[in-house]
Amino acid sequence: MPDSAFTPERLAELRAWEGRSETLHDDVTAAPVRNLSATLDRDDPLPQAGTELPPLWHWLYFLPGHRQSEIGADGHARRGGFLPPVPLPRRMWAGGRLTWHAPLRVGERIERTSTIASVTHKAGRSGDLVFVLVRHEVRNAQGLALSEEHDIVYRPLAQPGDPVPPPQPAPADAPWSREIVPDPVLLFRYSALTFNGHRIHYDRSYVTEVEGYPGLIVHGPLIATLLVDLARRQRPDHRLRSFSFRAVRPTFDLHPFRVNGKPSADGKGAQLWAQDHEGWLTMQAEAQFA
Repeated sequence: MPDSAFTPERLAELRAWEGRSETLHDDVTAAPVRNLSATLDRDDPLPQAGTELPPLWHWLYFLPGHRQSEIGADGHARRGGFLPPVPLPRRMWAGGRLTWHAPLRVGERIERTSTIASVTHKAGRSGDLVFVLVRHEVRNAQGLALSEEHDIVYRPLAQPGDPVPPPQPAPADAPWSREIVPDPVLLFRYSALTFNGHRIHYDRSYVTEVEGYPGLIVHGPLIATLLVDLARRQRPDHRLRSFSFRAVRPTFDLHPFRVNGKPSADGKGAQLWAQDHEGWLTMQAEAQFA
């Protein structure tokens, strides 16, 4: 992509998306809850009306419903709808911050208002990066239940000789730890549950030959969900009040990886992280309990 794509005039066009918002409605149905529980290898009771939605499982709702003719080459909807038409081919979920105000429950009618908060450009070591910050507010009949900030990063395709960021070693003091085998079936099931058509998660020839990765990429939201799931397994009586996470390094389906955690000294929160088979940090997160 030529450097001229990010002239001040082009950036101003992208920033014109700031403030754009959309509101969607959905019903918290039981089937996705049951199926994600099975995908995460949990032995939960069958969900029914009134069952509380576990943290991050709201990602099972408000799913993209784009027509097949609206899908781009990467499996996502073509650029320029709600999200700005950033002219960079790689799109990744880079992180997020969430605060729960009240529980969401199976059987509820819910509403999500999403707003483009900012569009920013940065020149990285391997080329241009564009960051889009989206703010979501999820409400039920009682009012605001969840506030969320969602970080999206757009970047160019990898080129021979691109500098590679040095990996960070994961912490070694994890009292909580669980091994995850990210086989293609797990990735397919999560893609299906979230109606995620992004080809980097299931199309090996696309992800290796077009985007230049060594294998299928494990979804960032799936890793974040597994980190929260680890905290839930270790602290089943605690309710999550807030959660923040940041993707550090891609995780591929080629090897098992680990999700880890360490409770805070006061017991009111936990540091959580994921690491690859070589011990490099791939995601870091923090949870606070109510």
